[in-house]
Amino acid sequence: MSEKSNQDAAGQLEREIADWERTEVASFLARQAEKKEQFFTFGGLPVKRVYTEWDLKDQPREDIGLPGRYPFTRGPYPTMYRSRHWTMRQIAGFGTGEDTNKRFKYLIAQGQTGLSTDFDMPTLMGYDSDHPMSEGEVGREGVAIDTLADMEALLEGIDLEKISVSMTINPSAWILLAMYIVLAESRGYDLNKLSGTIQADILKEYMAQKEYVFPIAPSVRIVRDCITYCAQHMKRYNPINISGYHISEAGSSPLHEVAFPMCNLITYVEEVMKTGLAVDEFAPRLAFFFVCQADFFEEIAKFRAARRVYAKIMRERFGAKNPESMRLRFHCQTAAATLTKPQYQVNIVRTTLQALAAVLGGAQSLHTNGMDEAFSIPTEEAMKLALRTQQVIAHEAHVTEVVDPVGGSYYVEHLTNEYERQIFAIIDEVDEKGGTVKLIEEGWFQRHIADFSYEQALRKQSGEKPVIGVNLFTEPDEVADLATHPHDPSAERRQIDRLQRVRRERDNEKLARLLDELVLVARDEQANLMPVTIELVRCGASMGDIIERLKTVWGTYREVPVF
Repeated sequence: MSEKSNQDAAGQLEREIADWERTEVASFLARQAEKKEQFFTFGGLPVKRVYTEWDLKDQPREDIGLPGRYPFTRGPYPTMYRSRHWTMRQIAGFGTGEDTNKRFKYLIAQGQTGLSTDFDMPTLMGYDSDHPMSEGEVGREGVAIDTLADMEALLEGIDLEKISVSMTINPSAWILLAMYIVLAESRGYDLNKLSGTIQADILKEYMAQKEYVFPIAPSVRIVRDCITYCAQHMKRYNPINISGYHISEAGSSPLHEVAFPMCNLITYVEEVMKTGLAVDEFAPRLAFFFVCQADFFEEIAKFRAARRVYAKIMRERFGAKNPESMRLRFHCQTAAATLTKPQYQVNIVRTTLQALAAVLGGAQSLHTNGMDEAFSIPTEEAMKLALRTQQVIAHEAHVTEVVDPVGGSYYVEHLTNEYERQIFAIIDEVDEKGGTVKLIEEGWFQRHIADFSYEQALRKQSGEKPVIGVNLFTEPDEVADLATHPHDPSAERRQIDRLQRVRRERDNEKLARLLDELVLVARDEQANLMPVTIELVRCGASMGDIIERLKTVWGTYREVPVF
C-alpha cells in the first residue's frame, strides 16, 4: 500500500472514531454513565475506552516482529510452548535438608519439572545455625544450609543432570553455588550438563528486600565472579536471576519492577566486561525473575516490553552479536502480595489468572502460589493444587498451541510500547544521575518503591483499589478453617547437631589455611572467589566460617534511612 493510501486510511479511521464518539458513545453515556471518569492500569497508565490500529500508527513493524527473532517481543523462541512447556517450578524449603528433600520428591512425583529452593533467614544472611542471631529462625521460613552435608541431604536421590535446581539466595549465593558444584563433582556429573540458577542479584537487595551482608562494591564483585566462573565451567547454568519480583513485593509499581532490574543488569554487564570477557561469552546465560500481578493485560505487555528492552540494551549498548545474548528468559512467580487471609480460597482464582497472564506473556519457568501462603509455608495439598493449576493451563486450556496469541491486540501492543518508552526513560535518568550504585546509596530507588507502596496502601484503605474479602464482598464472621504447615521444633536441634559433627570431623588445620587464602583472594580485586570457596566447602567449611572471615576484610553494609 502506498504512503498516500496509508494516510487516507488513517484519516478515515480517525474520522470514524470521532463519529462513533459523537453518536453511539454519547448516546449511551446519556443513559448510563461509566463507573468513573478516568481508568488506569494497576501501574498507573491511563486506559482509553477502546484501542484501534490508530494507536499503533507509529509502531515500527520490526518492533513486533516474529517469535525467536530480534527484538524477541513475541517470545525468545520461535515455537515456544508448541515444542516444550515452561518449567513448572514450585518453590519449597523448610526444616533441614532431609525435610525439604521429601517435599521435592513429592512435587516431582506430582509432575513438577524443576526444583526451586527457599532458604531460612540464617542461611540467607550467612549465619550458622548455632549463631545467637539464628535462634528461633532455623528452618522456619526455608531450609537451613550450613555445610556441604546439608546440600547433600537436600538433593539426595535427585539426578541433577535431569532436573534444574533454582536457589533463591543472594548475599551468600556463591557459597551455595560452591556446595552445589562440589556435590555434583562428587557424583561424577559433568558441570556443563547442569542447569538451574542461583539468584545472586544483590543490587535489588539494597533497593528492596534488604538481605545483604557486605558493602555494595564487594557484593557486586561476588556477582561478577559467579558469572565469569560459570561462563567458563558451567555452560548451561544461569549464574544470576536478575529479579524484579522482590522489588515488586516490596511495593513497587510494575514499571519499576522491570525498569530497575534493567539498571541492575547494566551494572553487572559492565563489571563482567571489565574482566576482559566479551559480552557474547556470558550474556546467553543471564536470566530474569519477575512477578505476575493482578492487571491481566498490563502484565502480558510488561513481559513483552521487557524482552524488547533487553534485546536493544544488549545489542545497542553492549554490542552483542549472538542472538542468544539478546533473548531475555525469565522465571515468573504469581504475586504473593495479592494473597489474602480473608476468603483464602479466592487466592486460587487470583493465582490462576496471574499464571495465565505469565504464560501468555511468554515465561520460561513458573511458580504458582499456594492458597494458604498468607498463613504459612504452604501444605503439600496446597502446593499440589497450585501445580495442577499450571498443568490445566498447559494441557487443557489450548493457550499453548499458538505463539504469543495476544500479539496484535491494539491494547496489548499499545501497553507494550508505553512500557518500553518509560523503561528507557528511567534508564536514561539513572545514567544522567550517576548510575545505579550511586542512586542506591542516595536512596533514589528506595524512595520510588516506598512512594508507590504507600499510595497503594491508601487506595486499599479507601476502597479505591478493590480486594475481594478485604474491602469488598467481605464476610465479617468468617473463620478460616484450614490446616497449615506445622513447624517442627526439632529441626533446629537436628540441624545444629549435624553442623557440630561436621566441625569435629573436618581437617581444621587445612580449613584455617584455606580461610587465610580466602582473605588474600578477597583483597585482590581481580581474583575470582569461586575456586577457593569451592575448596573451602569441600573441606567442610560452614557458611558462617566464610562469611565471618570476609567481614574482617570488607566490613558490613548499613543503609542510610530514606524519608
